[in-house]
Amino acid sequence: MPESAKVRLFKILVENGENYVSGATLAKELLVSRNAVWKAVESLRLEGYDISAVTNKGYRLNKSGANLSQAGISGYIKTAGVFDIEVRKSVTSTNTILQEMAAKGAPEGFVLAAEEQTAGRGRQGRGFHSPASSGVYFSVLLKPCSKACDAALITSAAAVAAAQAIEEITGVSVGIKWVNDLFLRQKKVCGILTEATFGMESGLIENIVLGIGINVTRPEKGFSGTLEDVATVLVEKSDGNENTRCRLIAATLDNLWKYYQNLTRRDFLEEYRKRSIVLGRDIFVLSGDKKTPAHALAIDDECRLIVRYENGGTDTLNSGEVSIKS
Repeated sequence: MPESAKVRLFKILVENGENYVSGATLAKELLVSRNAVWKAVESLRLEGYDISAVTNKGYRLNKSGANLSQAGISGYIKTAGVFDIEVRKSVTSTNTILQEMAAKGAPEGFVLAAEEQTAGRGRQGRGFHSPASSGVYFSVLLKPCSKACDAALITSAAAVAAAQAIEEITGVSVGIKWVNDLFLRQKKVCGILTEATFGMESGLIENIVLGIGINVTRPEKGFSGTLEDVATVLVEKSDGNENTRCRLIAATLDNLWKYYQNLTRRDFLEEYRKRSIVLGRDIFVLSGDKKTPAHALAIDDECRLIVRYENGGTDTLNSGEVSIKS
């Protein structure tokens, strides 16, 4: 899908950093009129971007770390012609809404991001705390037409994609708790929810809505209830670096698409194992209210967790949840 002049202009301003770019140069590179350049700049300003304009020098994008916008995300994406971005101020759940959009024919690569979720969802039917302006909440639509087992690979690839994006953008290294939670300092900093729709006749996955939520900065009112004991953030407060949340979404999407295009090669698997915080640890396998002690032995090529129970028996877990013994 072709990029708009606004997105291309944003990319040029980002690439030029603190340097001004003249209106004539922008018009020439974008193949539009000077007036169209001005309109694109004004549109970006309406989205909250601080753009300086100086006579005989041109335009410059100043630091604007709080913005989450379609142009901001698209401007940092390196994968061309794949993603169609929509940003909303507030939604119930990006996964819920994108599932509805998928049923109406939304294309693969459609991404829905939001400033906040009022009914964010996690695995096992849990809620996901999604306060405004402090996190990254987005869902992407995939159409793999694959067997159900490939969903586990997509989920695991997404965990690696998000972990690498976090490290690339913020310099913070996070671990992966099987299946797909990202942890920092023994607390959860990112959750991933994968929901699939199957074809009645083929039995294959038709649509996958992959939702990712990252706690970037501490919410203004902190974490509610017991969340303070189990959740954490990448940075305590924004340091003013430009568009951290936009860059996190863009980098995650770029990484995910790279793995998704070659899923059967499992290029992400070595990194998935390397970042695991459960391998070699004593854990509990959770099933309802039951907690069964076990030891995490390995992660196989299908991203299943191989465990050994206290009675010496082993098991291969396809899905579910585990907790790490203190």
